[in-house]
Amino acid sequence: MPEPIPASHADLFGKKAIAYLACHLSDGGILVNPVWVDHDGTHVVVNSARGRLKDRRMRADKRVTLCVTDPDDPFRYLEVRGEVVEITSEGAAEHIDRMARRYLGVERYPYHRPEEERVLYRIVPHKVLAFPPPR
Repeated sequence: MPEPIPASHADLFGKKAIAYLACHLSDGGILVNPVWVDHDGTHVVVNSARGRLKDRRMRADKRVTLCVTDPDDPFRYLEVRGEVVEITSEGAAEHIDRMARRYLGVERYPYHRPEEERVLYRIVPHKVLAFPPPR
């Protein structure tokens, strides 16, 4: 059952907050990458390109953890442990442009590569930890 994002920290998904995405490597190690992050009301959403290491690892092992820090107060953060429940290219190119507007202040993602296929990963939160804790 999904655990909701607490109202006290939902604003992080509207800021230029960087999330650190952790996923499992095949050798048992952990891969951690900074990513832009979004929330659709139910799922945490990240965007990448097909074939990248994080893409391959999220396809192989759906368990992930994200830590989203407040750019205005790095001691305020949200940890989300969850599972990738959908991987799709539908709407991914438009989504990365929307994220570029938020994070970079530009209309179009400036690093588009014609050979690259953008992909969305919808993550259902199973465990959510907010700091400082909501009151």
